[in-house]
Amino acid sequence: MSETGTENSVVLERHGEIAVMRLNRPDKLNAFTDEMGERLIAMFDETDADDEIRAVVVTGTGRGFCAGADLAAGGDTFVLGDDPDTGGAPPDLGGRVTLRIYRSLKPVIAAINGPAAGVGVTMTLPADIRIAADTAKFGFVFTRRGLVPEACSTWFLPRAVGISTAVEWTVGGKMVPVAEALERGLVREVLPADRVLDRAIEIARELVSGTAPVSAALTRQLMWQMLGASGPEVAHRAESIGIHVRGTSDDVREGVEAFLAKREPKFPNRISDGLPDLFGN
Repeated sequence: MSETGTENSVVLERHGEIAVMRLNRPDKLNAFTDEMGERLIAMFDETDADDEIRAVVVTGTGRGFCAGADLAAGGDTFVLGDDPDTGGAPPDLGGRVTLRIYRSLKPVIAAINGPAAGVGVTMTLPADIRIAADTAKFGFVFTRRGLVPEACSTWFLPRAVGISTAVEWTVGGKMVPVAEALERGLVREVLPADRVLDRAIEIARELVSGTAPVSAALTRQLMWQMLGASGPEVAHRAESIGIHVRGTSDDVREGVEAFLAKREPKFPNRISDGLPDLFGN
């Protein structure tokens, strides 16, 4: 395991082929700041560009995952000013972070090691898998602060837990116990806090072991983007392009030959060489 940037609000660690992004303000329960948001975005750029990294785990340092926005500015915390480019509302930084996670070319697992509130929970919604400590609880407290949900959570949360639960949690500004989060499908499993990170890394390795990186990236894109498709015909078209393009790749030749020879595949194609466009963008 190697580590960089230990003085920063987010630390990037390497555990072999798994990158761990660790929110690193434990004295503030990892409260979210502008610097933290910008560093997360930059780190996902870094992990996407590194072909040796196959998956990403996001966790927190200390006893909390993220307490939400840092409220050091008091009542002016959410006074952001106009967007200098448009004169209108500036892009929500939490939304920029979640969209960057959504666009990740590597699978993302949230290892929620303790309480998560506000942006501390909404930033986990575009993760592919969420696991939580038995000490975790989840605060969708926006209406109790005079705010509305952010970080694209009004798109992500109903898709994770259903519209009824999403409305109940957000309109009521609810603190959700970890047992309820597990029951309603927000998290996949609950473990002792000292096991959460190791389990997340274990799950990440299970996701990428023996899989082609390019195919894994395209599959993740397909799954997320088809949540908003108008019908199955959209998926049929995108999948048809994927089968057509990937079917002639060196990865497919290697995958089939390895299967027939009963050996582990060594896929040659790299994400950094570019991904085919399956969606006509």
